[in-house]
Amino acid sequence: MAIKITNDCINCDACISECPNNAIYEPGEAWRYSDGTGLKGMVKDLKGNPVDADSEHAPVSDEFYYIIADKCTECKGFHEEPQCASVCPVDCCLPDEAHVETEDQLLAKKSWMHI
Repeated sequence: MAIKITNDCINCDACISECPNNAIYEPGEAWRYSDGTGLKGMVKDLKGNPVDADSEHAPVSDEFYYIIADKCTECKGFHEEPQCASVCPVDCCLPDEAHVETEDQLLAKKSWMHI
């Protein structure tokens, strides 16, 4: 399951540097699969669909920090627990029920991004 940042976020910036996948973005910041990963140019996603890793995507939020679920691995393969949640002073980094994944799926995502 990916992590999400709720609207209780105070935009303190504590989480962003903790994410090993660069899945956390500032409010209003565009995101790319290639940001902080080994993905570059045209790649196939985990479902086999072609994706331009360098393509810019619109920000998910203009008000709060946000996490890209397709890049979030709950820190599996890096840490014992999600680092964003462990450093968040207001406990707004919570499991994202809309993106439930097994540990094997999260580790596969990690391997895909960090080839």
